[in-house]
Amino acid sequence: MKTVLTTLCYIERDGKYLMLHRNKKENDINEGKWIGVGGKFEFGETPEECMVREVMEETGLTVNAYTYRGLVTFVQEGVECEYMHLFTVEEYTGEPTECEEGTLAWVEKEKVLELPLWEGDRIFLRYLWEGRTDIALKLIYRGEKLVKIKDFSTKKV
Repeated sequence: MKTVLTTLCYIERDGKYLMLHRNKKENDINEGKWIGVGGKFEFGETPEECMVREVMEETGLTVNAYTYRGLVTFVQEGVECEYMHLFTVEEYTGEPTECEEGTLAWVEKEKVLELPLWEGDRIFLRYLWEGRTDIALKLIYRGEKLVKIKDFSTKKV
């Protein structure tokens, strides 16, 4: 099974995140879930270049200031192993536009955990709220069930 490199970005404004409800794309592993914006690397891109491009493609926003938060590894039987670079965006220009992948909505941070999310997302979202920039997680799924968590951000193995 091969691996894939991706980015995920949480854009913040007035105590809210711009969330993407994955409800438009066929055969989407994230179907029905709410996530930040992001996607797969193109050849030769850095994580930062990928994130900036994906934010523009999915939201129409131009990133002006961001913070790299860490790396999350997703392992799921029968699916590509995913290495996801996690970012937050503090400054941007423009207004969100329609997205082909799903519906964009500003969601209050304290209500985000009430949305249908991947279980592992709940872990790193809490880390984002703590302001952490050392996130290093390995999340192992069986289907949609999170079965094992390895948190390397605490420097323990």
